Amino acid sequence: MSPTNFKGLSTVCFIAGFLSILASIAIWMYFKHPDPAHAERFGIFVGLWAPTFFVLSNRFDRYALSKA
Repeated sequence: MSPTNFKGLSTVCFIAGFLSILASIAIWMYFKHPDPAHAERFGIFVGLWAPTFFVLSNRFDRYALSKA
């Protein structure tokens, strides 16, 4: 893969991190009806993806810069 591909992958992971945060808040707010505890746990689960995406974004960006 070329450095350009890794830079694009870095951007995708960065956006996915923010989308994970927004999805977590949306799940917590809008899916409380049948079981509030389930909505809370699922919202936390989705919210925990954000740090992983941000770390992957950083790593792909560093790799792209080292290969350029």
